Amino acid sequence: MSGHGKSGDNTRAKAKSRSARAGLVFPVGRLHRLLKRGHYGERVGSPAVVYLAAVLEYLTAEVLELAGNVARHHKKQRIMPHHVQLAVRQDEELSKLLDGVIIAQGGVVPNIHAALLPKSSKKCSESQEY
Repeated sequence: MSGHGKSGDNTRAKAKSRSARAGLVFPVGRLHRLLKRGHYGERVGSPAVVYLAAVLEYLTAEVLELAGNVARHHKKQRIMPHHVQLAVRQDEELSKLLDGVIIAQGGVVPNIHAALLPKSSKKCSESQEY
């Protein structure tokens, strides 16, 4: 034929999400929609949304990796909120980032003040000898 109109081949490129194009797991399209609906600014650029998704995915992976290590240390198969709390508070940078955050059901980080600890055994044994 002359090349006009429909051709016999219906070879259309498979649709690919923005998350897949960026190599991310976090949903770029959903974040973009939420940022637009949230009125955080007049305009929201698409590169900014991809960057935000990448940062959120990295932080999530970091916290889950550290919490998984804590859970394994406690001989548990599942990550509990207390494991997340311990992981965040043990890491210096995450602790600074999440300083004002309270993790629900996280409990407290075990800590005994140095003044409350018993004196060293050398001094005690020397004073006890007669």
